[in-house]
Amino acid sequence: MTLPIERARSRKPITWLTILGVLLLPAAVGGILVAALQNPTEHLDSMTAAIVNLDEPVTIDDQVTPLGRQLASGLVEGSDDLDSNLTWVISNKEDAADGLADGSYQAVITIPEDFSAAATSAGQAISAGGGDAAKKAEKATITVTTPDDGLVADDLITGQIADVAASTMGTMLTEATTENVLVGFTTIGDQIGDAADGAVKLAQGARDAATGAAAVPDGATQLASGAGELSSGASSLASGLDTIASKTREAGGGAGQIGAGLTSGAATLQGSVGGMKQLVGAIQAGSASAQTAATQSTALATKLGTMAAACVPATNGQAMCDQLKTAAAEAGVAAKSAGTASGTLNNPKVAPGVAAIPGTFSTLASSMSQAGTGATQLAGGLNQIASEGIDQSAAGARSLATGASQLSDGATELSTGATELATGLDTLATGTGDLAGGLRTASDSLPSFTDAESTSLASVIADPVSTNSSMNTIFGPTAIPLLAAVVLWFGGLASFIVMRAHTARVLTSRRSSAALTLRAFVPAAVIGAGQGLLVSLVVQFIANYDAAAWWAFAGTAVLAGIAFAAVNQALVALFGGIGRWVSALVGVLAVATGLISTVPGWLASLGAALPTAPAFAGLIAGNGSAVAALVVWGVLSIVATTLAVALRRTTSAKAVLATA
Repeated sequence: MTLPIERARSRKPITWLTILGVLLLPAAVGGILVAALQNPTEHLDSMTAAIVNLDEPVTIDDQVTPLGRQLASGLVEGSDDLDSNLTWVISNKEDAADGLADGSYQAVITIPEDFSAAATSAGQAISAGGGDAAKKAEKATITVTTPDDGLVADDLITGQIADVAASTMGTMLTEATTENVLVGFTTIGDQIGDAADGAVKLAQGARDAATGAAAVPDGATQLASGAGELSSGASSLASGLDTIASKTREAGGGAGQIGAGLTSGAATLQGSVGGMKQLVGAIQAGSASAQTAATQSTALATKLGTMAAACVPATNGQAMCDQLKTAAAEAGVAAKSAGTASGTLNNPKVAPGVAAIPGTFSTLASSMSQAGTGATQLAGGLNQIASEGIDQSAAGARSLATGASQLSDGATELSTGATELATGLDTLATGTGDLAGGLRTASDSLPSFTDAESTSLASVIADPVSTNSSMNTIFGPTAIPLLAAVVLWFGGLASFIVMRAHTARVLTSRRSSAALTLRAFVPAAVIGAGQGLLVSLVVQFIANYDAAAWWAFAGTAVLAGIAFAAVNQALVALFGGIGRWVSALVGVLAVATGLISTVPGWLASLGAALPTAPAFAGLIAGNGSAVAALVVWGVLSIVATTLAVALRRTTSAKAVLATA
């Protein structure tokens, strides 16, 4: 059965089957898309993913920590927040690669060898107190691989699951590390309290030390004065010792000369002993001769006296007599002298002494030789004393003077330093007291937690923000409104792919342009309304809206179907085939700008100006502004179509003849 509706680009009439096809197209397309995309997480078990665990466990505090195995276990076990989980296969590199290639696996998650070491590196750095361990801290990573020919959302699903698993593992590690840090706060607080007590004692000790140091300068000043006097005295002593050493050397020189003289005189005297013996022998012989000479001289004197007495001047001559008298007198004198000499030489006291003279000379020579040797030794000893004793003593005295001078300078510096030390110790005592107060404040300020409190706080700190969202699907609540708006738009386009935007008898018809416009619009509007109603029924079957929400959704969908029919009619009426191309482009822009908010600004602005924008907004939540916008788009489109029809009702004779 045919209908009085003109088919586009064909004289073949439109049947009810054609109308039914156009009517059902948006419902069929929308139903298929919504069914396929609505809540895909309920069917995750239809996807198979492989886990390749290459992790090498680490040992912490003598306990083996296989974090790679725990992560794999968590992936396989899944989450209580999800209705289903992927079908996981524990695999190896080769099997995973083959599975990706032949389509057995939709994803492969690889846990690297250093996963456990990297995941625990931050906690190890904190335990080690920083240093090189902190520089080596790194993040643990896992690799998600999907086939090049994988479906669009498969990467998103597997990546999301891997991210959640990694985040959960990170939260667990952060909880453990944070709990240790919180427990450490309590320990640090106690230790700082102990440090505060120690600082109090240190401050008291510093104060006592400052008091003692204050007494040091006076003693150091006295020490400096005494050391200065000691230096002067030692200098004088060194000078005196130098003089003594010089005089001792002079005495040694004199003793040496005396020794040499005594030794020389002893040798000379010893050499004279022989002559002395001869002299003594001669004296002893002379004593006898002197006695003989005395006797003979006495006899000669007596004889000459007798001769002189007997001499007669007259006879012998006066001169002879005088000579005899003189000779007698001289002989008497000689006899007297000889007698004296004989008496002296033969005196019992003199003779033994003369006899002992050679022995005495020999003894004296020996004594002089020994004295010379002693004097020589004395000279050597004096020189040795001067060199080894007095000189060294003088040098020691000079060193003592230098040391005493340095001691005096040091004592002066000690006095100055002790004053500064006393000031510094006093400052130290004050600062240490302040430190003790600060440490006590810090100890009181640091939080202290029990093990249970630390565990609870660590859990909150590791994951401080959570959501109450019940969304377990990749696509949000706007996915269905977007799909509904798009399929209704393409439903309107489909109507005017099948039907004409206006009658082909525009020039010959007696009806007004508005009537001709409405005659082509009404069937498309009825189809659009039916498309909106059918799409609403399909959506309700899948999404299960409550009554109020569905009625708002259905009303907006019906209005959108009518408005979209008007807009598509206007596009085709104004631009012909190009209008259909523009309509298709509008549908693509609606999808592109409705899927994600990261589109370029100019593209988002263009999408907001499209007739699909108010339909999308109204399908999300029914509102008056969306309804008004759709009504405006519909009315303006009818006006534009009417103008297009009016323009087409004027032509040239040539065009009329061409169509004849």
